[in-house]
Amino acid sequence: MEDVEILAYRRDDGSVGVRNHVALIAVDHAGAVVVEGVAKLLRGVEAVSHQYGRLQFGEDLELTFETLIGVGCNPNVAAAVVVGIEPNWTTKIAEEIAKRSKKPVESVWVIGQGTISAIEETAKKARELVSYATEIQREPCKLSELVIGVKCGASDTTSGIAANPVIGRVGEWFVDLGGTFIFGETTELAGGEHIVASRFESDEEREKFLKVFNDYIEFAKSKGADILGSQPTQENIAGGLTTIEEKALGNIQKVPNRPIKGVLRPAERPKGKGVWFMDTSSSAQEQVTLLAAAGAAIHLFSTGKGNTVGNQIVPVVKITGNPITAKQMRDNIDVDVSGITMGEISLDEGAKKVYDFTVKVANGKLTAAEILRHDNFTITRLYPSM
Repeated sequence: MEDVEILAYRRDDGSVGVRNHVALIAVDHAGAVVVEGVAKLLRGVEAVSHQYGRLQFGEDLELTFETLIGVGCNPNVAAAVVVGIEPNWTTKIAEEIAKRSKKPVESVWVIGQGTISAIEETAKKARELVSYATEIQREPCKLSELVIGVKCGASDTTSGIAANPVIGRVGEWFVDLGGTFIFGETTELAGGEHIVASRFESDEEREKFLKVFNDYIEFAKSKGADILGSQPTQENIAGGLTTIEEKALGNIQKVPNRPIKGVLRPAERPKGKGVWFMDTSSSAQEQVTLLAAAGAAIHLFSTGKGNTVGNQIVPVVKITGNPITAKQMRDNIDVDVSGITMGEISLDEGAKKVYDFTVKVANGKLTAAEILRHDNFTITRLYPSM
């Protein structure tokens, strides 16, 4: 497969993005009200809002910080305004985004002026950043300069037959060209973890992966929980996947059959090119958020029954191998590879459809999730709040 030229945004930190957003990043619930309000006023901004960031501590707080900082540093972001209830954490996040990414970043806090005044201040600062961002021009880059993430959701039997193998093949082409590819979903590898473990380049990273995986399994056991209905989910079961092992073997099909470089912490950026595993939840919106924080510019997302998750910073490409879903949910599906399921096209032909669509997205084409405003940003929590 050819490493095609795309027109994209080369950032000062060396990363390459396919969108040019001004991100309005909420630190907490107070910031969420402000960024959502400003997003209704201004064109060219994206509100990154959530309800966490208060009374968190330790590793849980650090992950929230790293997620917010990582999203601000994402190559699809040209500039950012960080908004919180008070100045300390707000300034910390804003300064770290500016330090790591070399982008213009502003900060606003609600205490001392109230919500309406904070909206006004944020809008004025964001307006200047939008003016700045719209002067940035796309320039020639190579597709392989991007970081691509991958996830599946609402899987069924067609996922393992068509959509996931197609993503795996695209990933192989992409990595062979020198690209960077991240997968995760730690719990959804159960029953096939030995296959993934066998692909790690080093024993050290293999052992790290197995520890991460086993810790998840032991945690579930420690709660005495029956995970049936959670893994597999209700739509998985309705789609013919009756055990986590069946789901895992289909899930693994979307991992490129190439050496895996190493294990990433949640929201951690890859340390080089190639295939990387990130320790993530199997929750679609959580994992897409974490990969956005890790620098993914595009996300390939396979679905059998029809998961609608998107993200306001990273375009999410929806791929299905289910002909019924392709028809019933055509507003949500970007690439229909159900011809593989029906024996009408080959795996490589289906992969070429996804590859070509990915190139179009890299050049500016909006995905279905972007058009429909499926802006799902979800913080991964490790602990209860204090």
